[in-house]
Amino acid sequence: MTPTAPRSTEPGTIEPRRIEPRRIEPRRIKIAPSILAADVAHLADDVDRVAADVDLLHVDAMDGHYVPNLSIGPPVVASLRKATDLYLDCHLMVADPGSLLEMFAAAGADGITVHVEVGDTTSLLDRIRALGCRVGLTLEPATPFSAVEPFLDRIDTLLVMSVQTGFGGQAFMPEVLDKVRAARALIDDGALACEIEIDGGIKEHNAAEAAAAGVDILVAGTAIFGRPDPAAAAREIRANALAALGP
Repeated sequence: MTPTAPRSTEPGTIEPRRIEPRRIEPRRIKIAPSILAADVAHLADDVDRVAADVDLLHVDAMDGHYVPNLSIGPPVVASLRKATDLYLDCHLMVADPGSLLEMFAAAGADGITVHVEVGDTTSLLDRIRALGCRVGLTLEPATPFSAVEPFLDRIDTLLVMSVQTGFGGQAFMPEVLDKVRAARALIDDGALACEIEIDGGIKEHNAAEAAAAGVDILVAGTAIFGRPDPAAAAREIRANALAALGP
């Protein structure tokens, strides 16, 4: 699942990773714990506790400009890359993602997701692809689906935010599932190689609702790392979501 990390060829340059052909796979539910809710002082230990029961790690990068909070950056991604083989799904909640793409790729990000709201979307997606990372695009709850619709055929992941970005522990906004349903219909009709991810307020009780709407990847922070047994919590979220898909 994890591509080989890019190698520096000379100072200031990055050798792109080999880009594997995009392929359409049957729908299955993936679980992505958000390390924003993990214990930073024991991050590797927290990751180890869930590694066998999840599919990827969701890494929220905040710059204090696009959102008011600050979080982690490429150095933490580099440390995570040494500690785990899990797919690192990096969500850049930053005002100027273009200045950080190479650093996140060099640190070992497998996927990089940028916000449609910051603009220059086509160029950013092309640059992520050229770096050998999987390409993600996301939108805020208030942003209409029409803003991302034109890009569905050129991205690997559409991240639908179900809370306002920048703060953990918010309540799930079920109205964003209309965007999920719209994306699911277009992806299925066009046989597009794009997964739908959702982030914000995902818990055991609403995982099925999200999956039924068409979500492939469930991001959960406190619902996993905030529990006494994070691995069991991840398994419960997956089981509830799978139940919504039927046999």
